[in-house]
Amino acid sequence: MSTFDYIIVGAGSAGCVLANRLSKNPKHKVLLLETGGSDKSIFIQMPTALSIPMNTDKYAWQFHTEAEPFLNKRKMHCPRGKVLGGSSSINGMVYVRGHAKDFDEWEANGAQGWNYQSCLPYFKKAETWLNGEDAYRGGSGELGVNNGNDMVNPLYGAFIKAGEQAGYPITDDYNGEQQEGFGAMHMTVKGGYRSSTSRAYLDPIKNRNNLTVITGALVSKVLLEGKAATGVDYSYKGESVTAQANKEVILSAGPIGSPHILQLSGIGDTDTLEKAGVKVKHHLPGVGLNLQDHLEFYFQYKCKQPITLNGKLGVFSKGLIGAQWLLNKSGLGATNHFESCAFVRSKAGIEWPDIQYHFLPAAIRYDGKSAFDGHGFQVHVGHNKPKSRGSVLIQSADPKVAPKIQFNYLQHQDDIEGFRACVRLTREIISQPAFDAFRDGEIQPGEHIQSDEEIDEFVRQSVESAYHPSCSCKMGEDEMAVVDSETKVHGLTGLRVVDSSIYPTIPNGNLNAPTIMVAERAADLILGNTPLSSNHVSVHIPPNWQEQQR
Repeated sequence: MSTFDYIIVGAGSAGCVLANRLSKNPKHKVLLLETGGSDKSIFIQMPTALSIPMNTDKYAWQFHTEAEPFLNKRKMHCPRGKVLGGSSSINGMVYVRGHAKDFDEWEANGAQGWNYQSCLPYFKKAETWLNGEDAYRGGSGELGVNNGNDMVNPLYGAFIKAGEQAGYPITDDYNGEQQEGFGAMHMTVKGGYRSSTSRAYLDPIKNRNNLTVITGALVSKVLLEGKAATGVDYSYKGESVTAQANKEVILSAGPIGSPHILQLSGIGDTDTLEKAGVKVKHHLPGVGLNLQDHLEFYFQYKCKQPITLNGKLGVFSKGLIGAQWLLNKSGLGATNHFESCAFVRSKAGIEWPDIQYHFLPAAIRYDGKSAFDGHGFQVHVGHNKPKSRGSVLIQSADPKVAPKIQFNYLQHQDDIEGFRACVRLTREIISQPAFDAFRDGEIQPGEHIQSDEEIDEFVRQSVESAYHPSCSCKMGEDEMAVVDSETKVHGLTGLRVVDSSIYPTIPNGNLNAPTIMVAERAADLILGNTPLSSNHVSVHIPPNWQEQQR
């Protein structure tokens, strides 16, 4: 048995941030536990290899959902990071904070102090933006953010120009004042390397005497004495180990892991726990509920010109790309290839964007398993403010048995209509003159897919997770809330949850950036620091949003 001040469970997007901030004071003894191992693999560190780690058992939990009732009973892949850096070591490295109104929505849902103006200083604190600090962007944070290869491929610019021709605005910085519009996309890459939280936050401080990092540790439960968390039990090299916490236990195991560990510990809905054979310690009905995710599909087109990444998939081309990266950390190996993007509103009456685009100068599956035979390009599109809700529910008292995951994707009619808008708006954008020199026929969905019924069936068959599970331990004060606005578990002392599971609602964008922000702000709450503040900044909302879609 060993004793620490703070025990952090999960060395992912949030856990590495917390380990850095909480161990900064040498008086604090900090333990960071991670089930996975080292992130020092070329497949993790080289940005272009992004499809490999998320599909590798060594680096990711290969979760799958139950048969999704509104997706023709498909079981959806839900990989989560199992490595130092967590999902920041296996993700697509896309840096999107979300719209300012997403965080105002959090506060409206009971997360007091988590509005945009309160969160902005922590986004800035975390980041070093390539173009330097301003009112919206950070210039001296741990996380490196840039635009990859600066959109050298002309298809990136064609996508932005097509958006403008279709009547949408251009945005110079979707992470700044104006998210809505078309522009360059940002990625967490620094010096040609993936800027995961392990590399950015943990590597520089891993030798601190007051920080202990243990990999290969599977936490089985949080220990409770009455209503107080006192430590954790975990297995390590076949042995059962107990670690005690003088101050707090902090779960940062992610939207699947954190609710599962709470339930393994007897914290959750009484009926759910009893069915799984777990002794109830603290009835908290919202644990594992409110689960949300983003779906997306690929709109693919043939390309007239031989300029796409489909021409770079041979062994020789890949060897050259890898050699350039190994020698100079530059070239196609140093980008995730998502270098232009857009955020638009699906219809009039929507105040801020609910559709997101990632543009890719290739026609290939996200997991890299299948590519179009010829030159092509694609745009990933998804309706990003879903109203469907799911759950993460324990099935067994054995921590090695995965929980039951059910997202209920497309359960809500508004989500179905959002994807219909995705299909029709995308076709309109790609049909603009900017693509005339490149566009050569629709590969997917196929021009025969036109009616609502045809679009709905295509979406059910083809849509995939964007790998953004969240909201399963929601922050707030209602009966389904799991943590309060200080990230403390309701009804218990000494226990917090800090990761994307505590989002009340899912933001319009990728989740790594807001998860890092949540951890930065939570660190100040844990330490009792005065919250950071900044001057009030303006946020663009189109004046005609009630009457016009663009």
